[in-house]
Amino acid sequence: MNVEQRRGSDLVGDVRPKKTEPVSEDVPVIPDVRASDLEPYVGLRYLSKLFRLIAIILLLLLVAEIVTGITTQGSASIPTLLGEASRLIVLAGALWGVGDLAILMIDVGHDVRAARILLGRQVHSTGGERERSGTNINTRSA
Repeated sequence: MNVEQRRGSDLVGDVRPKKTEPVSEDVPVIPDVRASDLEPYVGLRYLSKLFRLIAIILLLLLVAEIVTGITTQGSASIPTLLGEASRLIVLAGALWGVGDLAILMIDVGHDVRAARILLGRQVHSTGGERERSGTNINTRSA
C-alpha cells in the first residue's frame, strides 16, 4: 500500500461496516475512528527486533574477541580486551535500550489510539454530530 492509498484511507468516517455484512442494531457506527487507528505497528516491532539482534551479535563478537585475544597473546592482552569489552558492552546496551524504546513507542501509540477512539465515541454519544453540522445545541427557541 503506497502513501497515497494510506492518505485516502485515513479520512474521518472510513471505518464502517461494509454493505455486504449484516449490520446489527447493537453495534453503533463510530464515524471518528480512522483506518490507521486500527492498524498494527509492524515496522516498530521489526525495528526493535533488529536492534536487539545487533546487540546480541555484538556480545557474541565480544566473546569471540576475548577468546581469540587470550589464546593468541595470553594475559598480555587483558588491558586491551578490557577497553574493547567495555566499549562493546556499552554499545550493545545502548542498542538494546533503543529496542526497548521502540516497544515503548508502540505502547504510547496504543494509548493515543485508545484515547482517540474513546474521544470519538464520547463525541458521537453526546450529540457532537449536530454541533459539527452547524446546529447549535445550546440555543433554544422561544
